Amino acid sequence: MLVVIRGAGDLASGIALRLLRSGIKVVMTDLAKPLAIRRSVAFCEANRLGEITIEGITAKHAADCREAMSLMEDGFLPVLADPDGSCIGELKPDAVVDAILAKKNLGTRITDAPVVIGVGPGFTAGEDCHAVVETMRGHTLGRVICKGPALPNTNIPGLIGGFAGERVLRAPATGVFEAVLEIGAVVKQGDVTGYVDGKPMKATIDGVLRGLIADGTPVKEGLKCGDVDPRGDASYCQLASDKALAIGGGVLEAILNLSGILRK
Repeated sequence: MLVVIRGAGDLASGIALRLLRSGIKVVMTDLAKPLAIRRSVAFCEANRLGEITIEGITAKHAADCREAMSLMEDGFLPVLADPDGSCIGELKPDAVVDAILAKKNLGTRITDAPVVIGVGPGFTAGEDCHAVVETMRGHTLGRVICKGPALPNTNIPGLIGGFAGERVLRAPATGVFEAVLEIGAVVKQGDVTGYVDGKPMKATIDGVLRGLIADGTPVKEGLKCGDVDPRGDASYCQLASDKALAIGGGVLEAILNLSGILRK
């Protein structure tokens, strides 16, 4: 079975980990210059760096579909610079998972593959996809919705270590981000993590810098550019989150059920 995952950020990467460990072949797509925050656990970094290894799985950038298939044969996870998902028509996957997490549908159609799954808000099961997987933290996280939409976006980050919106670092201006620290650094409230147009982006709480947008990335004022984990354990920076794996489990369940594999 072949699955194309649109998007290769940290949550999409958790989905890929679940599928790959279940013996499903995966190809991922993302921007040529990705905007991931949790870069140490985002396979989209393969498009920027050439390759990245997360929890023992190595992803490599593929120039085209032919190279993607070759990389899969060699045991690697291919990542294409293909934000529009144009590879879907050529690869003809058994399933398509839209995990771009744009809070709206950017072009995925229920006719793209025999099984089409939307992740999070912006999709309606039975209309633009066969199933939706819930992404909001809480009792319904990772649940498969077979009719209707996911819960609406609240624009409020999930609670971690007693903090929600306070742990998010946002660009202080419009310009090019200049990193001062690296992911995994221990920070105190007020520490400078980077600059945009000469203005400092400061840590808002104590903890570990779990995510930071890549140095040299053009950003707009207010864009999420970093994430501080108040739990203070730097090892978490190298592991897919509980949320990512829960969503991945929901996607795996949906694929197995909708493809009929569980009934064979």
